Amino acid sequence: MKMSFRFALAVLTLFSGSAVRAAQAETISARLSGSEEVPVVATVASGEFRGFINRGDQSIDYDFSYSGLQGSVTQAHIHVAQPGVNGGIVIWLCKTTQMAPAGTPNCTPGSGIFINQTITSANVVAVTGTNEGQQLEAGAIDKVIAAIRAGNAYVNVHTDLSPSGEIRGQIRASARR
Repeated sequence: MKMSFRFALAVLTLFSGSAVRAAQAETISARLSGSEEVPVVATVASGEFRGFINRGDQSIDYDFSYSGLQGSVTQAHIHVAQPGVNGGIVIWLCKTTQMAPAGTPNCTPGSGIFINQTITSANVVAVTGTNEGQQLEAGAIDKVIAAIRAGNAYVNVHTDLSPSGEIRGQIRASARR
């Protein structure tokens, strides 16, 4: 009986340890505010982006929310650029326009909550226009993840009162395990 209990405990420990290690993923997060915008925006709005870069760097699972916006939300994205600099859009988080990729969820006017969303290479759009020199092509999730790890990506929520963005937050990555 003692041997069976110890064996069962060892097997349980082995599998639960493997499950924990397999479930571990690199965490990323951003707190959004008007003070992070370029230029700074005087707003009481806030937002939060929390996610996990999954093992193998093929996807990012995330939750995203915003509230208290003074303008109606027009779109939200992940951009690539270092703190204090505006960069190109690489991932759409929500939209109200037709120019967003198919499948992009609709933004809600003053507050929104997006839970259990997943980003894959299919969600990465090419940087175009004045930021085209960033050399980020459609589908390049590896480059987006590298930018996030380097501290060179941010979440931005745009509104009709602040077309360039009302709140913004630089994405921070945890140490990889």
